[in-house]
Amino acid sequence: MRKKFVIFSMSLLFCCVTVFAQEAGKNELQERAESEYAKGNPIAARALYIKAFESYVNNGKLKQGVDCGVKANKLYYEKENLYKEAFDLLRRIDQTIEAKGQGANKSALHYWTSKERHLMYMKMRKLESAKEQMDNMEKHANAANDASVKNDLLYTKTIYYYTIGQSEKGNATFKEMADQLTASKEYGKVDEVYQTLIANGRKSNSASLVAESYKSYLAWKDSANALALADTVNVLKKQIADNEAEIEEKNSSLTARQVTIIGLGILAAVLAVVLVLGALALMRSIYLTRKQKKTIHQLSENNALQAKFISNISAQLAPTLQKLDTKVPEVKALQDFSAHIQTLSELETNTETVEKEDVQVSALCEGLMDQIRSQVKSSINLKVDAPKMTANINKEYVSHILLHLLNNAAIYTPEGGHIALEYKKRGAHKHQFLVSNTGSTIPEEQREEVFKPFREVRDLTKGDGLGLPICKQMAMKMNGDLGIDPAFTKGVRFVLHLTD
Repeated sequence: MRKKFVIFSMSLLFCCVTVFAQEAGKNELQERAESEYAKGNPIAARALYIKAFESYVNNGKLKQGVDCGVKANKLYYEKENLYKEAFDLLRRIDQTIEAKGQGANKSALHYWTSKERHLMYMKMRKLESAKEQMDNMEKHANAANDASVKNDLLYTKTIYYYTIGQSEKGNATFKEMADQLTASKEYGKVDEVYQTLIANGRKSNSASLVAESYKSYLAWKDSANALALADTVNVLKKQIADNEAEIEEKNSSLTARQVTIIGLGILAAVLAVVLVLGALALMRSIYLTRKQKKTIHQLSENNALQAKFISNISAQLAPTLQKLDTKVPEVKALQDFSAHIQTLSELETNTETVEKEDVQVSALCEGLMDQIRSQVKSSINLKVDAPKMTANINKEYVSHILLHLLNNAAIYTPEGGHIALEYKKRGAHKHQFLVSNTGSTIPEEQREEVFKPFREVRDLTKGDGLGLPICKQMAMKMNGDLGIDPAFTKGVRFVLHLTD
């Protein structure tokens, strides 16, 4: 049993290694190292990772350098048991951190080298030495004052306690970490950790650990579902309250107020139905605890039904809304909101493969830029940089995304600014469209939030905030992604990644 715990803990820790925050992009050496590793050439990958470590350090990118050094270190001992070489490399990395690191950042980097030593000692079954490194990790984590480092420490301590047979301490530290993530509403991360714990318990053939982990997972799942439903209720209640207050303040259009009240009544009914469906889904989940795959599949079906139900409600509202006077701003806003909800729901529930075709990139980009020329200020410079070549893409989705981004750029670019649309070929089957504009930047803490629907209560006459979430869903349907380039500091640059 002890041997199974060791195998389980090492495989789980390998799966859950925390990735350092990237300061910019990956350099060529790191990309080559990752490619060699993917091809099954660990020795070549290790040499390239060490060169990437040296290159990053020489260019002042210490975090990325240490990350590559740690990856190279793993390739010494994980399969070849070259512990002397691994310890020598870690000493070299620590010396570099001492020479070039500063303050809390230095402690955070030392944490990862101490963790590597801990993992090596665990694999060598030198538990006392592993405990010494655990103490060093705790000292560095406290000095670093970094939430991600502290969470990783809790998880590593959990595995350590399970490995040496101290299940009560393991349960306590695991619960502490899960509670912290749950309190910050990072339900997805906690769910992923539990799923990984259960899966690796199965791989190690530890029936007792699987049963205990699954029992804890179900208890947490009940709590998380209740919290998520409470959040949904609070958001909808606040939206209803704000809309009611707005109706009381505006007396310009009796018809518009009546339509809004009817809409609020329907939203309240939808809320009740969603709560009932959520309760039924939760009961179904508890009932099928011994069949995890069926449970997860059933929950996915329920979520799809909820999305479809909301889409149907929006479709039923559409005929009534279309009969109203669209010159009234509130009516027009409700019509747009209803259409956007229906589009978003269809994207989330539609499982059909997106069709692609060969499209002339240059002509597509020039045509999209021409559509916004009449909207931009005369002093704004428009630029298209796209080669005369074809790309295998879905023209409808790509055009929708790029045109939405260009329209936003036209609104937010100040006098004398620049708007650019670029295309870059990133590989044999990889494409990249970039839309950038000068002006104000989007704060780092908001860069992920802008792609989430219903993240805040909004005045619908000033936009419903669903444009970027719809674009994000379209990108994902094309086996791609849409994000914001953190390295662009002169304004905002959106990057559409696609793979054919």
